Amino acid sequence: MIDGLGPFAGLIVLTTISMYPISLRKLYVKAVEPGWAVLIPIYNLLIWIRIERKPELWILILLLIPIANFIFSILISISFAKQFGKDGVWGIGMIILSFIFYPMLAFGDAEYRPEPVE
Repeated sequence: MIDGLGPFAGLIVLTTISMYPISLRKLYVKAVEPGWAVLIPIYNLLIWIRIERKPELWILILLLIPIANFIFSILISISFAKQFGKDGVWGIGMIILSFIFYPMLAFGDAEYRPEPVE
């Protein structure tokens, strides 16, 4: 940890790390998907892809192809933000500052508005 901060730094780290699954659960519930799906690793990705209305075969790309999974995760974050009425910049923010943008999306006034399948 950081010298001098001790337990306080640990509390900040724990809070920051725990905000991601809490926020993602709230977003799943907004999208009328089961919130408990956040806890199951591969099923979590499947629900994520369903929310974005992408083909479910994308999960294979995310799990198996090394460089493509990085590119597809960027595309998926942008698409995820758009499903909740935000723009592509918000999706980039979800990648770079996820501990800020996910809670803002989850606990803000964003509503799930699915776009047509591309």
